[in-house]
Amino acid sequence: MAAFAAAQGEPPYRGHQLFSWLYTKGARDFAEMTDLGLEFRQRLADSTVIEATTEVAHEISARDGSIKYLLALHDGMRIECVLIPPASAFRGKEASGEDEQKRLTLCVSTQVGCPLACAFCATGTMGFHRNLTAGEIVGQLLHVRRVNGKRITNVVFMGMGEPLLNYEAVTDAADIMTQGMGIAPRRITVSTAGYADRIRRLGDERRKFNIALSLHSAVDRTREQLMPINNKFTVSELADALEHYYLKSRQRVTLEFIFFDGINDSEAEMRSLIAFSRRVPSKINIIPFHSIGFTHPTGFAATLRPSPRLEANVALLRAARLTVMVRSSTGEDIAAACGQLAAQTGGMTHNGAAS
Repeated sequence: MAAFAAAQGEPPYRGHQLFSWLYTKGARDFAEMTDLGLEFRQRLADSTVIEATTEVAHEISARDGSIKYLLALHDGMRIECVLIPPASAFRGKEASGEDEQKRLTLCVSTQVGCPLACAFCATGTMGFHRNLTAGEIVGQLLHVRRVNGKRITNVVFMGMGEPLLNYEAVTDAADIMTQGMGIAPRRITVSTAGYADRIRRLGDERRKFNIALSLHSAVDRTREQLMPINNKFTVSELADALEHYYLKSRQRVTLEFIFFDGINDSEAEMRSLIAFSRRVPSKINIIPFHSIGFTHPTGFAATLRPSPRLEANVALLRAARLTVMVRSSTGEDIAAACGQLAAQTGGMTHNGAAS
């Protein structure tokens, strides 16, 4: 922003003022920026645009108070974000000390659609359309903060898309959130389906975000069925990358896991998960399966069912002295899983077309 102001013939400190107006104060019009000169404000209004998302719809969960927002971007594309109230992210007394359980958390999207086609994910069935800009990522937080009227304390990059495939925009957005919006790096979580090279890059850059690996199996053959990305980065490569990240950042990592009946819930699978978890200080988040039946899946994806062994496997993992949290079915009554609301309201564009 300082460089932008200088390019406009203004002193660099004007850029810092502009940054504060946009992100800390959430201004939506240059006319609001009263400590900028009138002539500068007019030039900004004539030559630049403060892009804003437009709310298409929102739904409030009667169960837990979570709110899902469907937002339209400047080109008509649609994305989702979910506001998660305190004490609703996890269930059970084991989670009482978890930061996310005490805070107001926003789950944001990083792409329109997703290219990874994980077997259990609604967003993947829509294909990939484009990356979001840093502004469009931050815009989700600005919009929800404004309409909700409450201070959002935590952000999780777990919405539509693979964050590490949009690395520059995601890290820029996180920097804006920490520097201009009062969200500490330790309260930002970046989820990934498993881009080992970019996990290493986060470590090399000494990023202090929380890393959440969408694992779902520590057995290559099983994970390849669930997540085709495992053909590119194996379980062993992911473990090595997480070790590298931890050595560089000293940040404990999170392993995300959905139990599927007869797929990844056997004792052999649990032994592999235990061994993987002991490679690096970590905690395991068990996530309930939100059905994607509304997308009419075929093949392997159509066979996926929630595992009846969830509670037994959680007990087994805890007996192995691993930290295990069980996520609540947050917003299940409002289609809060990734991509569900967009898919059920006509897809990725304003007219429902899939390009």
